[in-house]
Parts: sequence; C-alpha cells; structure tokens
Amino acid sequence: MTFYLLIEQIINGLIIGSTYALIGSGIALIYGTMRVLNLAHGEFYMLGGYFVFYLAVTLGIPSYLAIPVAVFLAFVLGMVIQRLTIHYLLGREGWMFSSIAVTLGLAIFLQNAALLMFGEQFQSIPYYVSGVAEIGQLRIPAQRILIFVVAMTTIALMWYILKRTRLGWAIRATSQDRDAAAVVGIPAERIFMITFGLAAALGAIAAAMLTPIYALNPWSGLPLLLKGFVVVILGGLGSFPGAIAAGLLLGVIEAVGVQLTSSEWRDVISFGLMIAVIWWRPWGLFGNKPA
Repeated sequence: MTFYLLIEQIINGLIIGSTYALIGSGIALIYGTMRVLNLAHGEFYMLGGYFVFYLAVTLGIPSYLAIPVAVFLAFVLGMVIQRLTIHYLLGREGWMFSSIAVTLGLAIFLQNAALLMFGEQFQSIPYYVSGVAEIGQLRIPAQRILIFVVAMTTIALMWYILKRTRLGWAIRATSQDRDAAAVVGIPAERIFMITFGLAAALGAIAAAMLTPIYALNPWSGLPLLLKGFVVVILGGLGSFPGAIAAGLLLGVIEAVGVQLTSSEWRDVISFGLMIAVIWWRPWGLFGNKPA
C-alpha cells in the first residue's frame, strides 16, 4: 500500500467512522440515561432515510430543507415511541429484559411498516454536492467531505448541549441518579422522552448523509445497528465520548483492513475487534474500569 493510498483510506475511514459515531452515540445516549438497550435504533436510521427520500425525491423539496424536516420528524417519532412503549416499562420488575423484548418487537414492526409503505425495492437519493476535491495526489468526493462535516458538526452540537445547556445538565443528572434529579425538580420522564428523540434524530442525520451512497430498503437499519453496538462496546457502554472516539477508530480500522484484505472481510474485522476488546478490556477502550 502506497503512502497516499494509506492516507486516502484513513480519510475515508474517518468519514464513514463519523457516521458510526452518530449511530453509536445515539445508542450510548439512551443506555447511559435510561439503561435501555434499544434494538430498534437501526430503524430510526432506516425511517430517517425514508423521510428524506419522500421529502426530497417524491415531493421535490430541496435537500437543505428536506433534511432538517426529516430529522425533526424522527425526533418527534422517537419521543412518541418512548412515551407509548418504554415509558410504561421503566421501574417495573424485570423491566430491563422487557425493554429489550419490546424494542426487538418494535424493530420488526417498523421494518414491516416501511415494507408496506415504501416497498422492498432499494431507494436512493441524488448526491447533495458533486465534484472531487484534490489535494496533491489525494482525491476525495465532495459528497464524502459533506458527510464528515455534517456528522462532526452534529457531534459537536450534541457535545455542547450535554455540557453547556440546562437540558444537557438535566440529562447528565438523570443518568447519574434519577431519584436525586427528581428531588431537585428535574422531570425524569420528560428527560427520558427527549433523550429518545435526540437519539432518533442522530440516526436520521446519519441516514440523510449515507443514503446517497448506500441504497435504502426496509432492512437497511440492521447493519448499522450492529455497527452501532460494536461502537458502544469499544467505547464503553453508555459513554457518549467513548462512542464518538470508537466510531472514528472503527471506521479507520475497517477502511485500512479492507484495503489490506478485501471488502468481504469488513464485518470480520469489526466484530473480531469487538471480541478482542470484550476479552481484553470488557469495560471498553475509552470506558472506566468498574470499582
């Protein structure tokens, strides 16, 4: 592998890794706040992609308007789903297993709902930008640069919300101790609902960026869900910063590994890395060792 090819693969890895970080951070956000493993998170990605497709392709709305509307619809849908399902399970006996079963059933329901509404055909969205950026011998499609910029901007915005806003303080307080947060007037149930909506919005943004490159169908959320779980395991379950770092790292390792082997080894590389981390450092590469 030449030097320029290696650099190009690292850049491509960071680009796809930024979308892994979006998916993984959504899963980590929900688990860190509610201790719920959301097996339907991939379907938020899938539905977000279909929202953008319907608005931008079917209705002909400009993409710079269609994407924010699609993300908002995913946010609202996430809140509604949390209120109608997870809300009634939290705190009950055996609620952790029940939430896994419910989100699995929800994933199947949303897949079949999308199948009825949109059909089984693969759908795609035209590139938002065209052209290729050339830096020396490096050639990077403008669409992929846009993916990275949007993903990292979204992650930075989420980081700001969690660290610098009253909503972020409330989310962090609720994740640390729900009862103590309630004592000081933080409405935990509302925070849970908003957190679920934010996670759904992150999935929709990832879909909006990736659908022009990877075609969309009712089952396209499953591969991203699996990669999202790899990310949260690598980064430390429930760690938002860990999910970001692990997503970028996974993207780079996959890109370089595929270049050294072949594309058929992509999933082998990612899941092999996950197994190695579970064996060597079960609390994650960026997580804290339990006391």
